[in-house]
Amino acid sequence: MLAGITAVAQEAAETEVAGAGILEFWRALRADYLAMGLLLVAVVLLVTILVLLNVVSALAKQATDQRVAELRAQGVEVNEEEVAPKSFWSRFMRSMTDATPVEQEGEVMTDHAYDGIKELDNNLPPWWLYGFYISIAWGVVFWGYYTFFGGPDQETKYEREMAQAQAEIEAYKATAKDLIDEETVTLLTDASELEKGKEIFNTNCVACHGPDGGGTVGPNLTDDYFLHGGGIKNTFATIKNGVSGTAMIAWKSNLKPGEIQEVASYVLSLQGTTPANPKAAEGELWEGGEE
Repeated sequence: MLAGITAVAQEAAETEVAGAGILEFWRALRADYLAMGLLLVAVVLLVTILVLLNVVSALAKQATDQRVAELRAQGVEVNEEEVAPKSFWSRFMRSMTDATPVEQEGEVMTDHAYDGIKELDNNLPPWWLYGFYISIAWGVVFWGYYTFFGGPDQETKYEREMAQAQAEIEAYKATAKDLIDEETVTLLTDASELEKGKEIFNTNCVACHGPDGGGTVGPNLTDDYFLHGGGIKNTFATIKNGVSGTAMIAWKSNLKPGEIQEVASYVLSLQGTTPANPKAAEGELWEGGEE
């Protein structure tokens, strides 16, 4: 269990900013199924231990009752609490509460009384007293760390977390296909990606541009002339937003940005090919390169 938690804590430390605290640790823990499994096993073990302790306590109570019955049968007057074995838990709880037995409360009774209710002068429970001392010590350490040893204040933590979040957003945008736009799109050259673009083209574009890109209603896509600018950025924008007043619709409602990038790259890969019945060149000669 400790090994699993340590691994999660180390993983969380690599991805979170300093001082993110318990919330970030819990998020990392939820994302680690192994650690969650170990936590579940620990809970099951804890429940099992509690059940076993209850069984042991019942057996001890049964043995005590039997012992008391035997002694009383012999005419010996006994106190059940004196005969009962003192378990570790009972001794521990007595040491942590320091409670005065009911029969001895007269020794700690004060003169204070109100409406028939009398006040006892019990000691503070050790569990509370120890916790109070620990909180004081922790407060001194906390204050010293952030005052004299360069511990980051809230403003510094905020700035670090915002910088980390911005870096993560930029990293995500760089790899998320569906966040591509006209400014960030790049020309794809991988054969598998161009094949995907070809499938999209055959499904949506052949009616106007022909199966080989030679053009029918729409222009010829195999020459170096463009009506709305060449290169991947202009081609992406034309497919995405369409052209008002023409048969070229805006495909952004039908295709994802990644799919538009794929089909735009495929369209540009048709340049220089020889269609069966190409239309005459339209628009202006594009000399701006692939971009």
